[in-house]
Amino acid sequence: MTAMNSASRTARERARAELTREIKEEARRQLAAHGAQGLSLRSVARQLGMVSSALYRYFASRDELLTALIIDAYDALGEAAERAVSGLPAADVRGRWRAACAAIRNWALASPHEYALIYGSPVPGYQAPQATVASAIRASQVLGGIVADAAGGSDPPQPQAEPLPRALVGQTAIVADAIAPDVDGSLIARALIAWTQLFGMISFELFGQFVGALEPADAFFGYAVDQMADYIGLH
Repeated sequence: MTAMNSASRTARERARAELTREIKEEARRQLAAHGAQGLSLRSVARQLGMVSSALYRYFASRDELLTALIIDAYDALGEAAERAVSGLPAADVRGRWRAACAAIRNWALASPHEYALIYGSPVPGYQAPQATVASAIRASQVLGGIVADAAGGSDPPQPQAEPLPRALVGQTAIVADAIAPDVDGSLIARALIAWTQLFGMISFELFGQFVGALEPADAFFGYAVDQMADYIGLH
């Protein structure tokens, strides 16, 4: 390939990447205005001054565009959690838990429509493909790293007195394989209870369930995060 052909291809790739970015930005604006159910490739094309047929060369369907937005949202959330804990000592499991929880909440408050896309009501008729999984578990892998380090530390969480129900043994083993291999299932179960509580709190705050009671939610959030750390056994 000649240098001229190579430069031409690079220019086309840059132009494609830039237009792809613009398409997704316009799609996010439509999410904010109309929700995921109102997302339309024709409307995105119209707002960008494109014909629909040209847009379909970038995204073959609305679902393909939704998938790209979902992956971007999961990656942004995961990156926020990863960045928050990256500079903290591995042994500071409680500090890392607090930092990860705060980063996830801050991202959600700054990106409420993207948060709603991945943690709100399912989009009718849309089935997330396997391609979303790696991005979807990034934030959970931060939790897994914290729990694994706690389990291997000098003051590990104590095991639960009651054994897990048989059905939950298999389920927690699957989760452990994905985020914290070799961690005891009862500890994984406690971590998942706290994890779902975290996202429940964030959803309540974003969707107005704290209005008139727990606004601003900073004090409640910080208190609950510490209570969840105690429950998991993060010292």
